[in-house]
Amino acid sequence: MGTREKLLAFFEENKGSYFSGEELAARLSVSRTAVWKAVNSLRREGYEICGVSNKGYCLSGDADILSVQGISKYLKPVCPSIQIELLPYVDSTNDYLREQAGQGRPEGFAVIAGEQSRGKGRIGRSFYSPADTGIYMSFLLRPEDCPPSQAVKFTTMAAAALCLAIEKVSGKNPRIKWVNDIYLEKKKVSGILTEASVSLESGVLEYVILGVGINVYPPKEGFPEELEKKAGAVFEKKEKDGKNRLAAEFLNSFMDFYRGKAGAEYAGIYKSRSMVPGREIHVLLPEGAKRAKALELDPECRLLVEYEDGAREWLRAGEIRIVPEEI
Repeated sequence: MGTREKLLAFFEENKGSYFSGEELAARLSVSRTAVWKAVNSLRREGYEICGVSNKGYCLSGDADILSVQGISKYLKPVCPSIQIELLPYVDSTNDYLREQAGQGRPEGFAVIAGEQSRGKGRIGRSFYSPADTGIYMSFLLRPEDCPPSQAVKFTTMAAAALCLAIEKVSGKNPRIKWVNDIYLEKKKVSGILTEASVSLESGVLEYVILGVGINVYPPKEGFPEELEKKAGAVFEKKEKDGKNRLAAEFLNSFMDFYRGKAGAEYAGIYKSRSMVPGREIHVLLPEGAKRAKALELDPECRLLVEYEDGAREWLRAGEIRIVPEEI
């Protein structure tokens, strides 16, 4: 870890407190010149570091910039294997992570970007990913002996974890639109895209890439016209360390479901947050939309629907629209 990274980690643990250059140099075992260079480097990246004569340097307590150090300080013991790579810009975090997975990256590796030019949504759609307003994360899993039919459970697990994270950090009550979208006040604030690789030899999952996009703040220029009535954000204005806390709390909750003591609880949380049962919906099929009523979710978070002709079907994955199309 270089001087810049060490200094940022120290500042993140002591936000709002002043330290002289001499004290920082002693704590980090570097020269005062190295401290000065590291401070200027962080300032160029947008960190609000105050410098006051006779007081020293201080990282503003109101700052909200994604950083590995800022996320790591909120991670709980259930996340010992988490490794984070932070990129200011990338085409697609899912595509980037697929390359890393092919090179043998271990389970728990996460890439988080400040901006995406080709953020991926479901069924070939894009996920709008402007700079500085969101969290765009892809997370690598290597589940043992997991058949492809079980891959959807990682999507529902992530949706439940996102709801808990958003509620804990914002105090708001997010809901889930089956199967992978998170809503606040009838507007989508987050989407999940799960992609996987299957071993041809064993027929089980080789790895799973869990892509999560969160609109933390509204874009400065507003959402594009095609999204302005549908898309929302977790916060309306800057929240102290909002992005780092959201990213960390998502990882904490997800890993608690995946590896921790709460492994059996995610389905119940998912069901309790679902906004779909009892609603009229359109099930989007290759041959077109088919009207149905959403009845219930089972312990695997499959959705039971009843079509207009009375036929019923359990949906494990797919796409639906709520009728009337207000969501």
